[in-house]
Amino acid sequence: MTLADARALVPGLTAAEAQPEADAMALTGLADWCGRYSPWCAVDGSDGIRLDITGCAHLFGGEAALLGDIEQRLAAFGISVRGAIAATPAAAWGWARHRPSNAEAILAAEDDDALRKLPVAALRLEEEDVQALIALGLATVGAIAALPRAPLGQRLGKAVLLRLDRLFGRMAEPISPRAPAPLWRVPMIFAEAIGRREDIDAATLHLTRCLCRDLSLKGKGARRLELSFFRVDATVQRVAIGASRPTHAPGHLARLFAERLDRVDPGFGIEAMVLEATEIEPLAPRQSIFPVPGECEAADLAALIDRLQNRLGSTRVAQLVSVASHVPERAELYRTASWAEGEVSLVGIELAPANSRPIKLLSPPEPVEVMAPVPDDPPLSFRWRGKLHRIAAADGPERIGPEWWRPGPGRARDYYRVEDSEGRRFWVYRDGLYGAAEPPRWFLHGFFA
Repeated sequence: MTLADARALVPGLTAAEAQPEADAMALTGLADWCGRYSPWCAVDGSDGIRLDITGCAHLFGGEAALLGDIEQRLAAFGISVRGAIAATPAAAWGWARHRPSNAEAILAAEDDDALRKLPVAALRLEEEDVQALIALGLATVGAIAALPRAPLGQRLGKAVLLRLDRLFGRMAEPISPRAPAPLWRVPMIFAEAIGRREDIDAATLHLTRCLCRDLSLKGKGARRLELSFFRVDATVQRVAIGASRPTHAPGHLARLFAERLDRVDPGFGIEAMVLEATEIEPLAPRQSIFPVPGECEAADLAALIDRLQNRLGSTRVAQLVSVASHVPERAELYRTASWAEGEVSLVGIELAPANSRPIKLLSPPEPVEVMAPVPDDPPLSFRWRGKLHRIAAADGPERIGPEWWRPGPGRARDYYRVEDSEGRRFWVYRDGLYGAAEPPRWFLHGFFA
C-alpha cells in the first residue's frame, strides 16, 4: 500500500528510505556469520540464506537443535526469520516461505504429499507466471504435478518442469558457496563468549593442534590457513597466514597466528572460532630421531621465511631461483621466497665454474667501444662511459650460443675476462660474429671482485 494509506491506518508509523545496497551488504555479512554452522553457505536472493548442513548437524545436537540455535541467535540480533530443513534446496525454500503455520520446520525427505499442498508460489516462478497459473485454476503444486509433462511443458514452458524436478529432487541443484569450501576445517564453539588475548591464544593453539593431527594422519601439510572469529554481534573477522612449504607443526603455525591476533577486535565477545586449511600439499614423513644432515637447516630456514613473510608481506621476501638457461641475465630470477619453489632441477645444463662469473652484473649490459688486433682476439682496450681502459691481461673467449627455443634470430656471444692497467677486472662480450650480415657489437656485462 502507499505510505499515505499506511499512515491512515497507523498514524505513528515510522518511514525510512529503502537502501538495497546496504541491505545486500548486511545479508552478505549475515551469510558469512552463518559459516559457523557450515562452510557451504550462500546468499539466496534478496531475503534468504542457504546452508548445506550435510555432515554438520550432529555437531550441534541434530537438525532441530541446529535450526533452533540459528533462529534463537538471530532473534537476539532483532532479526525475524522463518527457517526450514528439507532434502533439496528448492524444497527448503518453499517450505520456509509457504508451509502451513502449524507444520513442523523440518520436512522429511519422503514427504512429497506436504510439498504438493504448497501454493504454486513455492515453485520460485516469476510473479506473472504464478498469476497465470492461478488464473488457470492451478493454485497448488499438486495440481500442476498431476498434469502430463509433455502438454505441461508445451503450454507453460520448461521453467515449470525445471522447478518441479528441483522441488521433488529429480534434478540436482548444488549450492555455490560464497567462498570455496575447505577440505580441512576445525570449529570450536565456546559456552561463554571470550575476549581476553590469553583465551584467544589458547583456543588458537588448540585448533592448530587438532588440525595438524588430522593432517599428519593423512600425510598432508598446510600451505595457507585462515582463522575466523564469530562475534556475538553477528560479525566475522578473519586472519590468514601462509607457509613457505607444507607443514603440520602446531607450535610453528600458532606462532605465525600470534603475530596477527593483535588485529582481532573481540568486541563484546567471540562465541566461536573456525580454523580452515585452504591450501594443502602432500608432506612426506621425515626422520626425527636421527636427523639427516641438511633437513634441520631446511626446516629452520622455512620457519624463518614464514615469519618474515607474515610480518612483512609475502611479496617483500624474495629469493634468487636458478633457471635452466646459459644466458647470464636469464640464469636467475627473483621469486617470492618459498622453499618448494626454490628447489629447481637443471636437467641437461652444465653450469660454468663459480669463479668464472662476476659478482655483479649490469642490467642491461652496457655498450662499449673496443679496440682488438684481430677479430677473434681479446680486446686491447675499451671505452666505457667516456673513460678508456687499457687491458693488461685477458682470458677467453667463452662462447654462449643463442637459445634455439626462443622466437626470433639469436646471436652467439664471446665472453672475455679482462683486467685493466689499474687492476680492475671486467666481463665483456662480443655479440655476434665478424663476417655476418649485421656487424658485431661489444658490451660490458659485469665486474669481478
